[in-house]
Amino acid sequence: MTGPEASEAVHDHGWRFLLGSLRTSVPVGSPAEAIDVAATASTVCGSDADRRLTVDARPHRVVLTPQSVDRAAVTTRDVELARLVSAAVRQTGPSTTGPETGTGAPRSVQSLEIAIDALRIAEIRPFWKAVLGYADEAGAGGPEDPLVDPVGQGPAIWFQQLDRARPQRNRIHVDICVPHDEAPRRIEAALAAGGRLVSATRAPAFWVLADAEGNEACVTTWRGRD
Repeated sequence: MTGPEASEAVHDHGWRFLLGSLRTSVPVGSPAEAIDVAATASTVCGSDADRRLTVDARPHRVVLTPQSVDRAAVTTRDVELARLVSAAVRQTGPSTTGPETGTGAPRSVQSLEIAIDALRIAEIRPFWKAVLGYADEAGAGGPEDPLVDPVGQGPAIWFQQLDRARPQRNRIHVDICVPHDEAPRRIEAALAAGGRLVSATRAPAFWVLADAEGNEACVTTWRGRD
């Protein structure tokens, strides 16, 4: 599905579309309740749970992520599963809604990636794969493709091609993918905290920000990519 299609299809059900996946955060009051929510979601997804549903259960929050992992993308089936999960979880008490609708959570959903600038990506990629214990992204595996944590604990790693050496510029930065309508608030907060806007030429796909010493981070959304 395209970004606009996926975002529109799930927004009213309490889910948000990030890059390549759907995601929601369910507030809970205990580890036991978190496990119940995870079990409910898994049961509703049935046989699709093993290959389409990722669950991160914590004492106060359960993050659910439906995705067609083999394609690293969102399909109509993932949207269908998200809606089914919302209906089932709602019957047990919690709701698949983000903090912008009043749940009081510290923030909404997001995904984190680390970008590494390189002149010779194929040469350095094996090092990062080995030192992090990472694996090839589903459907990828080329000498310049992203790397992912096979157990889902760490951020994805991707490589940005340099055309020349830049010794005065940081070579590693983080990308924070947020729901498209939450990006302005995140950027305003970063600027108010002492950051500066380096570039908005690729917005709303991403904005480049930097701290007071020039270390960069990008706030990204799905918009401007289709």
